[in-house]
This record gives sequence, C-alpha cells and structure tokens, in this order.
Amino acid sequence: MSIRVITGRHCLNIMNENMKKILCVDDEELIRQVVGDYLEDMGYKVERAANGKEALRIFHEWKPDLILLDLRMPEMDGKEVLAEIHKVSGEIPVIVISGTGYIKDVIETLHLGAWDYITKPVEDMAIIDYAVQKALDRLGMIKENRRYKQDLEDLVGRRTTELKVANTRLVNILQEIVHSLSIATEKRDPYTAGHQERVSLLAAAIATEMGLEREQIGAIRIAGLLHDVGKIYVPQEFLSKPTRFEPHEMEVVKKHSEVGYEIMKNISFPWPIAEIALQHHERLDGSGYPRGLNGDDILIESKIIATADVVEAMSSHRPYRPAMGIEVALAEIVNNRGLKFQPESVDACIKVLKRLDGKIDAIKDFYEDFLRTM
Repeated sequence: MSIRVITGRHCLNIMNENMKKILCVDDEELIRQVVGDYLEDMGYKVERAANGKEALRIFHEWKPDLILLDLRMPEMDGKEVLAEIHKVSGEIPVIVISGTGYIKDVIETLHLGAWDYITKPVEDMAIIDYAVQKALDRLGMIKENRRYKQDLEDLVGRRTTELKVANTRLVNILQEIVHSLSIATEKRDPYTAGHQERVSLLAAAIATEMGLEREQIGAIRIAGLLHDVGKIYVPQEFLSKPTRFEPHEMEVVKKHSEVGYEIMKNISFPWPIAEIALQHHERLDGSGYPRGLNGDDILIESKIIATADVVEAMSSHRPYRPAMGIEVALAEIVNNRGLKFQPESVDACIKVLKRLDGKIDAIKDFYEDFLRTM
C-alpha cells in the first residue's frame, strides 16, 4: 500500500485552485492597484485590465468568477464590455464601479446585466468586499438551484426538503440586498437615516393590526424599506438643505417615486414592489403624485405605507425643521382620515402607537416574533 504525502507546496496549489478569480477593470492605474491589492489580501486571485479590449481578452482566456468594471474608459467603455460579457453568459457577476453619478447610467447598466453598482470615490473598501461576497453567494445559489431543478423529476421526494432550504437562503439573500439598497439610499441623506426602516416597521405593524395576510405584510415590509430608493436621483444639496424647498426643487424631489419605480420594475420580486413604491405619495382625494390616483385606484399596500410615511416624517427631525412630535403627526392623519388617508390604516396606526406609548422605535421589539420572519 502506498501513502501519498501532501507537501506544503501541494497544499498551496490546492488552496489556489479553490480561490475565486476576480478581474478588476479600470483605466486609472492607482484604482486598479489599490482595489486589486485589497482583494488579494482578502484571499482572491486578481487580474487587472486598463481598458475594455484588454478586459475582454482576459475574460475569455482567464474565465474570472466576478468582474469589477469601470464605465468611462478609452477604446471600449464599460457598457460595451458589459454587453459583450452578457452575450457569453448572463451568470457572470459584474459589479460596476463608476463616478459618473448619473441615475441613467445606474438604470442602463442594471438593464444590461450588471449585478450591482458602486459609486466612486469608494471611501470604505469594505463596501467592495461586501458587494463581492454577496454577488458570489448569489451566483453560488443560482448554480445550486439549477442543479436541483435538473434532478427534480427523478429525485422529487429526496430533494423537496433541500429545495425548501435553498429557497429560504435565496429569500435571505434577497432581504440582505433590499437592506443594502435601503442603507445606500439613506447614506445620501444622513438627516433621514433610519427613515425607511421605521416606515417599513410601522407599515408592517399597521398591516398586522388590520389583519392582512402574511404575504401582503411581507410585501409592505419590503416596499417600505425601498419606498425612497429613488432619492439617489435627488442632488445631495437638496437633501441637506436647511430651508424649505423652492418650487423647482420640490419638482425634482417629487421625481424620486418614479425613479424608484424605474430602478425596481425589472427586479423579479414576488410582489409588485415597484408599483407599491411608485404610489406611496398618492392620496385618496387625488391630490397626491405622480399620477394623481384616487380611491380604489391606489394599492392598499401603498395606502398603508403613505400613512406610516407621514407619521414617521412629521415626528422626526429634518434639516429645514425640528421634529414636530408624534401628537402633531397623529393629528395630521386623523384630520385627513378618509380624505387623504385610508381610514382603516389611520385607525390601526393609532392603535399601534397607543400600545407603544407613541414610540415608533419600540415596534421592532413589540412585534419581534412576527417580524422576525418578514
């Protein structure tokens, strides 16, 4: 009998074979070097490309697991590279890193097949590490889910439990992505940090009080977390302005619900999240925006989020005014009950906040057992 001894060199080769390969594409040498060195320190194999043509050559020859891609480059820009990569395979995770700051670039690259979008300058390299890990986790789940489906006909009985576990993990990843988008939005507006989370929790509690189905409450929870994602379109100076908006500024701010819809409309949520977010500023009497919908034309999920949004916003600090307090916020929805706000959601909101002594932040603890699964 022979025994194979694995030396240190062999161990290193085996470890290297399992390392994920990342292609870093940027026409700025400093960025290529800094990002590449960081990823190598995190345990990845890294190749660097200075332009689009070089990136495609390395892509075909080296077959990376993930690509970090700049948009503005000589010879061939990032969008052309992304389109060419997508023709070969739609499963190659591409994370765009760009400093253009244009919302149209975000939407276009997502439509072209990008998995994520990070804006320059990247102040914390951990943002890149987080995006890479999540993309690779998602890629692993896609491949794993495909293997399950291929064997499903012959292995239905044995695979059922495993498929449920995989679906649960996919839902968890979706929730993490949703939370990441929510956090990214609020980083643009530090004065409303936590707003989307509090609106989401309050809206879910209102829906629970109204007796809605668990699926509907889950949709409200997600839509609440993303209802202001379109604010990445609003200039930073507007969001932090210490005085009230001028009319032309308010028109720009109002576009955030439509921008949010454009960003989310092609994401395969199990619920109409994009439409719910689009309608969260509509009012029963038709005085809302962007479509001026009224009554039953407004989704019930949007009506509930509208109530929660107003209460949270009025009771919290804003750059142009101090917090008005929970009593003033509740008076606003009570005075407009049945006019602008859905009566059932107003009544449920009052019950929830009365139970919590007016403290919105206490919702998470009070509904902890229920919301843990949302």
